[in-house]
Amino acid sequence: MLRPAHIGHLAVLRSLIRDGARDGSFQPELAWDSAASERFFDELRQALKTGYFVVQDRETGGVHTVAVPGYVYWPDETAGTEAPVGFGLFRAAPGGGYELWLAGLEGALRGRGHGRAMLNALFATPTGRKTRFMRVRRSGQYAAAVARLLAEHGFTPTRETKHETWFVRAVPVRPAAADASARTS
Repeated sequence: MLRPAHIGHLAVLRSLIRDGARDGSFQPELAWDSAASERFFDELRQALKTGYFVVQDRETGGVHTVAVPGYVYWPDETAGTEAPVGFGLFRAAPGGGYELWLAGLEGALRGRGHGRAMLNALFATPTGRKTRFMRVRRSGQYAAAVARLLAEHGFTPTRETKHETWFVRAVPVRPAAADASARTS
């Protein structure tokens, strides 16, 4: 079960991200208190509070916003009575569509089908259906399992960097303006 992520979920997301950083799934500096992790979690707080990042263009110096919709996950109907056990945060991609920017699941639930269920639910959302990219840290303990799950959703590994594999899903993504005009027509 998914529900929209909000500022009240920050502590759970921080905990899941720190745990994931310790097992190699996220940047290592997010595992402990540091200037980099505090900056990251401040930006995450802003995204959960407003639904947007404020980003400065490196070339022009101009400032613009980037949509960051997200969801929290429960494996059953305990939503609201228990803390969520997973999450997925999307980030609007240049040129349309989204990147599944961050996703995490409580360690005790891994390997029991919950990752598959959570990704199925995330990719079934309106934002998830428009998702074209995802990056997976190769050092993560579950990188191979995540790659198999992404393949089930049409993602193909396309690029390797020093720490990550980039996955792309070749699906037609209509710009938001096209979606709005199609609804009003």
